Amino acid sequence: MKIGFVSLGCSKNLTDTEVMLYKLNAAGYEITPDAEEAEVIVLNTCGFIESAKAESIENIIDLASLKESGTLRALICTGCLVERYREQIFEELPEVDALLGVGSLEDIPEAVEAVLRGEKYTSFRDKEASPLGGDRVLTTPEYTAYLKIAEGCDNRCTYCAIPLIRGRLRSRPIEDIVKEAQDLEALGVKELNLIAQDTTRYGLDLYGEYRLAALVRAITENTSIPWIRLLYCYPDKITDELVEELKRNDRLVKYMDIPVQHIADGVLRDMNRHGDGATIRSAIARLREAVPGITLRTTAMVGFPGESEEDFEELCAFIKETRFDRFGAFSFSPEEGTAAAELPDQIDEDVKARRLDTLMEIQLDVSAALQQSKIGSTITVLCEGFDIPAGIHVGRSAADAPDVDGKIFFHAPHRVKEGAFVRVKITEALDYDLVGVLTEDADA
Repeated sequence: MKIGFVSLGCSKNLTDTEVMLYKLNAAGYEITPDAEEAEVIVLNTCGFIESAKAESIENIIDLASLKESGTLRALICTGCLVERYREQIFEELPEVDALLGVGSLEDIPEAVEAVLRGEKYTSFRDKEASPLGGDRVLTTPEYTAYLKIAEGCDNRCTYCAIPLIRGRLRSRPIEDIVKEAQDLEALGVKELNLIAQDTTRYGLDLYGEYRLAALVRAITENTSIPWIRLLYCYPDKITDELVEELKRNDRLVKYMDIPVQHIADGVLRDMNRHGDGATIRSAIARLREAVPGITLRTTAMVGFPGESEEDFEELCAFIKETRFDRFGAFSFSPEEGTAAAELPDQIDEDVKARRLDTLMEIQLDVSAALQQSKIGSTITVLCEGFDIPAGIHVGRSAADAPDVDGKIFFHAPHRVKEGAFVRVKITEALDYDLVGVLTEDADA
């Protein structure tokens, strides 16, 4: 019996997929990457914003068509879209055979058994009582992995449906996370990317205080993983202790992902973001003062209800002056069940599109200048493979998170092993990628 998997959305969703893969593998099923030969396909959906919901529905329809053209007998849907629209999916998408909510990962073997008997199946366990973590089958290359340190979110941003879908913040105990980090190291992981809806809030529910810095120290002390990376850090919760850890810990890469969303105080207030523009500027200044050369990544939203031209101009000026190393932007999407969807002064879609284009043009200029400044420097690169048609190696530096940031292409006189650290001298800058030449193998 061959089972296929499709995982949509964020890295946090991917770790859920990996847990389900392990459970089905342990139950004796064969996992296939080829949807055409799968008898059952598990689609882990995303339902964060309108475009993600549309992508999930398109995938359901496309995969279900394999019942006619391939070997597919049943389609199981899991994840955020399912959790959010559990009542409607069977009715509107009858080609789906089973539904599992975000708290029901452990029921995936039972769901497969049911659909193979020709039965419809549903499981929606209490998401706030579901197990955190669990054994996984890694779908990332063996040298890099995501490690989810908490589930859910308590921030209650007015535009965000995640608390409705995923529930309240639930941090995993430090000892459990350290054990998983050790297991990942044993598998060959050299880059550990810590993730949660808000990593900086880690530990508040469990220990009564922010414990992200303590968690990083525990991982550092109990493993030898060379790169530890922090993603999804909120500016109002970046403690002095965390800044000091970034400064002194050589294995905590000098990189931080800080989703600011906006800078205008009125917009931030209506978003229910914790902290104002001064809070954001202060966090960035503290990080750059304590950790010279730190790579900062952020995201911003345009078109939030009531965003005036003055608010948008302030955001543009902030992006120009702050010069983020990595930047992404998206337009506001009015999500059902969120407070922002009911706010007055909704912005026209054409205005949103114009503002988004303007913001990304600004960042393109910023990025081009930052990229040019790296020509002539020599940096450590984690090799991710060799592009045979192009005849060049590809990798990432500590300044590039997997899946979301740029690449470094480099020439070498010999084939470099995937997962090896090398030193590369940068000779050319592209819009978001760099090109260079191998100077030495850095791995011991």
